[in-house]
Amino acid sequence: MMTVIIICGIILIGALGMLGGRRREKGMSGWLVAGRKLPTWTSWFLQAGESLTTFSFLGLAGLGFVGGVSGAYAVGYLTACLCIQYFVAPRIRNIAASRGYLTMADFFRDRYRSRPLSIIIAVVGALFLIPYLELQLTGLGLIVQLATGSQTARGLSMVLASALVVVFVIMGGIRGIARVSIFKDFGMLIALAIVTVGVVGFAGGFPEVFAAVAKADDALLTTHAPGFDAIWWVSAVAITTIGAGFQTFPHLWPPMLAAKSGQVLRSNIKWLAVYQLLLFMPITVGMVAVLFIPSSTVPNQVLFTAAQHALPEWLVAVVAVFGAAAAMVPAAAISMGIGSLVANNVTYRLPERGRFVVTRVTIIVAMVLALALGIVKSDIGALLLLTYGGLAQMAPAVAAGLPRRVRLSTVAVASGIVAGVLFVAVTTFVPAAGLALGSWDNGLVGLAINVVVLGIVEAVVRMRRGSTPEFDTADIPAEEVEV
Repeated sequence: MMTVIIICGIILIGALGMLGGRRREKGMSGWLVAGRKLPTWTSWFLQAGESLTTFSFLGLAGLGFVGGVSGAYAVGYLTACLCIQYFVAPRIRNIAASRGYLTMADFFRDRYRSRPLSIIIAVVGALFLIPYLELQLTGLGLIVQLATGSQTARGLSMVLASALVVVFVIMGGIRGIARVSIFKDFGMLIALAIVTVGVVGFAGGFPEVFAAVAKADDALLTTHAPGFDAIWWVSAVAITTIGAGFQTFPHLWPPMLAAKSGQVLRSNIKWLAVYQLLLFMPITVGMVAVLFIPSSTVPNQVLFTAAQHALPEWLVAVVAVFGAAAAMVPAAAISMGIGSLVANNVTYRLPERGRFVVTRVTIIVAMVLALALGIVKSDIGALLLLTYGGLAQMAPAVAAGLPRRVRLSTVAVASGIVAGVLFVAVTTFVPAAGLALGSWDNGLVGLAINVVVLGIVEAVVRMRRGSTPEFDTADIPAEEVEV
């Protein structure tokens, strides 16, 4: 019965996405950014959709279980980054509207007057989004497996959800994603509240439960848990704040560029800081779970293992449906981001019809690749940090591209990005390479290397040229910019 409820829920989510795309503007701009006409509430749900994902559902509960309050790093960076986004996002949106940008790589193409740089950004962005897409599918499969106890249901749900995401993204574009985002955000709020109240009530209720946690393991109430100490907390908050604040995640650009105005974005951002407080719920569930589930429980399995102790079976199934929505919405946005980067910035010479074909093919390929990797099973927290650490390397270049005059050379910007990305990749995939970092986030160390390389190369370029490169493109009308 649980499997049937969950599968029906996944099909419903896919159907909502398809219905959401019935109103369609023409061309790539209509499909990707809805003609830049989305009003406040629609834009709100698209922006809020990134806050509550499968990482919120599973990853943060796992961090709360093994690291205690260290899991609050997610609340820290998601709140801090909004202080930067309040100024950065409207500026990017307004530049994009006047120049016709559709992707993050278009921004680099125009501001730095370099097609090769835009291709580098597109390739790096697409590659580092694959682990994030895999994270969503892995989380969805794990949610279904934990709720039903069936390995077969896990694989079936991942395949079904992936197929539905591909269909509603291709059919509905950004409007289809917006429709599912509304369902998903209300559902996540309900699901997290149900699980938190149920688990805390099962363990003894507020406030007594925290005294019990302190007695069981007082390290969970500090940032001294093994592997999640104060250095880890500060460095993880710092790199993710910088990356998210300067909008270095390509899949977040279509929702940002689709907003009706910069004021719409500012209005949403003011309330998003309050919205992040919801993340304390899965962290609390993870901490409280230490009181009644085995310490050997795999972190990603903590939330549903605890829920099965505290909630009736049918309610666990309902929570699983909303958890699936938390995976499918980000997966849709990520796959759209990957497809648009490749089509618009790598195969840019093709006519629009040809780029639409490339977009669809790329979305399918990316989804199949992420699905194949997800079936193997991966650490959700590690995948998130890999994506954030790699993409945050674009932050200095985005920041330098915001003023009216761009004063950095293309070669310096590209050199810094490549150096930082290579460092993150090596320290992630070669275990021995990361041993010397201790608790430091490799993305933050990579960003420091990025800035040093950028500074050295820029100094050499200026010495050879004898002047500072300045690109002023503020007055170029949109139709004269090749995107």
